[in-house]
Amino acid sequence: MAAVAFLGLGVMGYPMAAHLKNKGGHDVTVYNRTTAKAEQWVAQHGGKLATTPAAAAEGKDFVFSCVGNDDDLRSVTIGAEGAFSSMKKGAIFIDNTTASAEVARELFAKAEAAGFASLDAPVSGGQAGAENGVLTVMVGGNESAFERARPVIDAYARMIGLMGPAGSGQLTKMINQICIAGLVQGLSEGIHFGKKAGLDIEKVVEVISKGAAGSWQMENRHKTMNAGKYDHGFAIDWMRKDLGICLAEANRNGASLPVTALVDQFYKDVQAMGGSRWDTSALLARLER
Repeated sequence: MAAVAFLGLGVMGYPMAAHLKNKGGHDVTVYNRTTAKAEQWVAQHGGKLATTPAAAAEGKDFVFSCVGNDDDLRSVTIGAEGAFSSMKKGAIFIDNTTASAEVARELFAKAEAAGFASLDAPVSGGQAGAENGVLTVMVGGNESAFERARPVIDAYARMIGLMGPAGSGQLTKMINQICIAGLVQGLSEGIHFGKKAGLDIEKVVEVISKGAAGSWQMENRHKTMNAGKYDHGFAIDWMRKDLGICLAEANRNGASLPVTALVDQFYKDVQAMGGSRWDTSALLARLER
């Protein structure tokens, strides 16, 4: 059992912190910007509540975060009453936020200077993966810190990989989102085409999903897409945030992402249709409007 803090109890962080407490058996202290959410978590799972990131992190072996973006991440770490002001030497900070590689490297350097470790560890698997404790975790940082943190991260993960030095976890998550964007658009166009051609989409998918066209998106999203239901999964607002990170990084490293840029604009169209909170498979709704 380790002394653990978890900063950020959103749709991902709330169940992830619960797995650390219930499955991992760790002593968990939580912090959330909206205190009522932290109170709800403690009432449901036990553990302790802190009113600032610094108070949550003090004396802890591992400090996790899962917040909205780079600014939120800086706020809970190096901002006023941030966790980095109270973390003990030898502790490990593990950030599950999908953020930029730039902020990951920045926090790594500040942690090293203060005598503790920092790992960027964004996750994939969505809300369902968080609730079921089967997330994929892509980690950047030092191998020694990774090996110490891995058994703790395992409480909410199905797959954990060290991808390279600081920032590598975030870069890997960018690739994940780049690949998903193209896949979902292709699946949307395929279903749209099939409907226009008068085909039975269920029969079509039953056959083609067993061949080279098959994908997780096809297996898990085609039924709801065909039914016009987009009220589950990863919200378009979040996907656009992530694709913005991808495109900004591509501008820095010289990568060409024409499909990603195009799909990002398609998601912008869906937002304009009122679909900001629809899940990412709602690209089909744009084609059927």
